[in-house]
Amino acid sequence: MIVNIHEAKTNFSKLIARFLEGEKIIIAKNGEPILQFSPVEKTERKLRSTGFFNCEIDMSAFDGPIEEMREYE
Repeated sequence: MIVNIHEAKTNFSKLIARFLEGEKIIIAKNGEPILQFSPVEKTERKLRSTGFFNCEIDMSAFDGPIEEMREYE
């Protein structure tokens, strides 16, 4: 299906629905095709490792009070 830019702007949601149903959608300007809808290739998300230090960190006092903040308690 070839549609002009104005029609594409007016019926964008409908064109997306038709594309998702398998129809080829081409947008034209002054009758000349300028672009077409195409699916986005899904890529597998890479899991990031937690942390970036290669060392041991003592977290036993992580939630402990900060001495400088005692006056605000």
